[in-house]
Amino acid sequence: MKKILIHLESDSKASIFDQITAYDAGADQVLAYGGVQLEEVANLVYGAIFTRGGEGLRNTAVFIGGTQVPAAEKLMRKLLDTFFADFRVSVMFDANGCNTTAAALVNKIAQGRELKAKKALVLAGTGPVGIRAATLLVQEGCEVFLSSRQLARAQEVCKHMEENIGVKVKPVEVVNPEDVDKTLAQGINIIASCGAPGVRLLEQAAWASARSLEIIADINAVEPLGVEGMKVTDNGKEREGKILYGAIAIGNLKMKVHRAAVQALFERNDQVLDFASIYALAKKMEA
Repeated sequence: MKKILIHLESDSKASIFDQITAYDAGADQVLAYGGVQLEEVANLVYGAIFTRGGEGLRNTAVFIGGTQVPAAEKLMRKLLDTFFADFRVSVMFDANGCNTTAAALVNKIAQGRELKAKKALVLAGTGPVGIRAATLLVQEGCEVFLSSRQLARAQEVCKHMEENIGVKVKPVEVVNPEDVDKTLAQGINIIASCGAPGVRLLEQAAWASARSLEIIADINAVEPLGVEGMKVTDNGKEREGKILYGAIAIGNLKMKVHRAAVQALFERNDQVLDFASIYALAKKMEA
């Protein structure tokens, strides 16, 4: 029986990147649908759950992707609400790579280290990757500070995280170098830079002089990088007394995690692979 992955997203064209990755992970067939509307989800799900019974259901799975994470989250909720009893298939959520990227980022930081009671700053932390990375760092035992250029936005996201995810994160406003210095002076040990491509968030002078700082990781692969003085290929490189992880090193692990997650979908028909379960897969890998 062929392993069929149904790819759903709200973007008008389904991601070529995610489809190729699915094939590389061992899917025999990818049925990709872009521009999916909420009212269309139920019929698509019925096609997945009523065609193969019993053990055969594990050979069908669903991937929720797309660049618009909030829209993808709505598709995910509708899909899960459509399942009933044993009529379900395994599902992976990774819109805009948010879960696999956050899992790879935090695994780079955490592997082989004790993070309990460490202070971590997530720069540009109000986006999908930043929120997930902050959550995972809290679960690893860190005291986490989440930054935005607008304090109100950081406060809003931190409140949402506490109410909906159950984690407490401290909001901070980071607009200029003085804000960075003020935050680092609170004894920050870890920085996870989660900004948009080509946006500089941290100057080398700031991180090089921060005595408490131990580890910096940046997911931005487009110049200027999020962290000045780093290279995208840094993979545990020590510079200025800090351990650095660049976007390519993180991205290589992200791809391994993505493929492993797709493979795991076909093991059973009742899995929901979200940021927590995808991170659990990442922790089994060599960072």
